[in-house]
Amino acid sequence: MTDLGEWGSVDEHDAPTETDAAIATAETPELFYGSVEQFVMEKLRYQFKRKVTPRGGGNVWAKDWWNFPESVSRLEALWRAWEHLRLDPALGMSVWWRDHADHHMHVLLSEHGPFAGGDNLGDSKNGEPLPCDPAPEGWFPDVREERGADDG
Repeated sequence: MTDLGEWGSVDEHDAPTETDAAIATAETPELFYGSVEQFVMEKLRYQFKRKVTPRGGGNVWAKDWWNFPESVSRLEALWRAWEHLRLDPALGMSVWWRDHADHHMHVLLSEHGPFAGGDNLGDSKNGEPLPCDPAPEGWFPDVREERGADDG
């Protein structure tokens, strides 16, 4: 299968070289958080201080958010977008809130979202961090350590 370039044509001069790969690796900024779990536990839960209730009729959040595949996927997307957009000092965080956080957190906290009917639902008042239990050991390894091992 022929790999078509960005404009739908093949150009052997556009093929990435070893130098391009080295530059891309060297220019990849260090992640601030090493895993989605660290991002949720140390950042996100403190930014979304919402009242959540297991009784229905409001925001729903599972303390074991990591047991819900949709939640992990959405939170991973939020984390990766945050890591990228934090580097834009002008509009990065505004874009992150508008295009990522507001959308995904609305879905996650919805009474019809992925946590609906869960067994380990959180209960918190306005102004309190989202209640979170730590994930089982080894579920979310620090990817910064993996990157460092690849360099050596």
